[in-house]
Amino acid sequence: MGTNKRAVIIGGGTGLSTLIRGLKQYPLDLTAIVTVADDGGSSGRLRDDYDIPPPGDVRNVIAAMSEVEPLVEEMFQYRFKGKEALKGHSLGNLMLTALTEITGDFSHAIRELSRVLNVHGRVIPVVNESMTLLAEFTDGSIIEGESIIPKQHKKIKQVFLKQENLRPLPDAIEAIEEADLIIVGPGSLYTSIIPNFLVKEIRDAVIAASGRKVYICNLMTQDGETSYYTAADHVQAIYDHVGTAFIETILLNNHSEVPDDIEENYKEERAEPVVFDIERLEGLGLEVIQADIATVKNGTVRHKAIRVAEWLYNYTNEKRM
Repeated sequence: MGTNKRAVIIGGGTGLSTLIRGLKQYPLDLTAIVTVADDGGSSGRLRDDYDIPPPGDVRNVIAAMSEVEPLVEEMFQYRFKGKEALKGHSLGNLMLTALTEITGDFSHAIRELSRVLNVHGRVIPVVNESMTLLAEFTDGSIIEGESIIPKQHKKIKQVFLKQENLRPLPDAIEAIEEADLIIVGPGSLYTSIIPNFLVKEIRDAVIAASGRKVYICNLMTQDGETSYYTAADHVQAIYDHVGTAFIETILLNNHSEVPDDIEENYKEERAEPVVFDIERLEGLGLEVIQADIATVKNGTVRHKAIRVAEWLYNYTNEKRM
């Protein structure tokens, strides 16, 4: 794959795995750097019981990157039901936990499982240990725990890590340094994207990297994280945490309207389409690109992964890198 352009995507949550399903269709040397701040659900239980990084986001990315039969992926993602100890755990989370116990190393477990599932690219946790996310709200209160931050329904002033001097894996830094393209987002702003940049060496490597840096803006606001945020508000929050402007291009959908019935559904979730304040984005020094990249699926507005991937692939080839 030596002649393929190298792309690094940084994030977590469903946004990251959705986009990867599109990107893996293209001849890119793909690396995903994935947050390990999750502390809820199956991931949180395994994190507490086995003292390992939470496997959930990593599991979703492995599934998205894998080239296996649909039934194998379905099995990997299967979540146990019933009333016993297994309830709520996904098989993939248990496999990552078992491999971490066997090998003694979370990143090694990811590499081995990636090999078994024929993963198209590399999956690297942003750090090889658990990281605990805290949020300070504009009212001065502070709360600990990625899963409960959005449930406060307060305006976030900043997020930060409990652990100091967390060190990323050398592979992650190397991937960033060698990347032709660095993709940030889409995903939950304060709990999936920004936590990666709270790791100092990751932040410094991205700022210094020569690759083009693109932000894929969220389509909808998220209750408890980005209520009433415009596209520029998203970018400004990233810059405030990173300490400098570093994104060159922002990719937006070419319109922000959603069907009335879908918008009503979102109102119940206290979410709305992100307003694309183009002039303010350009004032931040960004190249603003709008394209038809949204779709409605199962009553929700999602990025059309293959359209975003197609644009990103063309972008890497159009720009002189």
